[in-house]
Amino acid sequence: MLADDPLGAQREGDPNDPRYMAAFERIDADPWDELIVAERDGKVIGTMQLTYLAGLSRLGSERCQIEAVRVAAQARGEGLGRRMIQWAIDRARARGCAMVQLTSDKTRRDAHRFYDSLGFTASHEGYKLTLG
Repeated sequence: MLADDPLGAQREGDPNDPRYMAAFERIDADPWDELIVAERDGKVIGTMQLTYLAGLSRLGSERCQIEAVRVAAQARGEGLGRRMIQWAIDRARARGCAMVQLTSDKTRRDAHRFYDSLGFTASHEGYKLTLG
């Protein structure tokens, strides 16, 4: 699912690359990270990563970073993405997080409308520097 769109197709590699499994194992072992999977009839149809970040700002509150949200092509348009994000917000709230945050590539205009509809605001300008 990571490569199942034009942007992902440009940056993802062979799904059998051992670096994916190494990353999975590292995330799985970290109590501050969660990999969430949505299934239907035993098939994975959605996924996202939640990372809980400690911070000094906002009185030392924890925040939840949502990453790599994907819905399988055959399940798009059914409200699964909305249910996944709402689940993540509820999960973060239950953990006592003060905020849920995410980034979305500037080219993903449909995703921006989707996040806006969920109450997110594009309050910050994000910067990234690719290393290698």
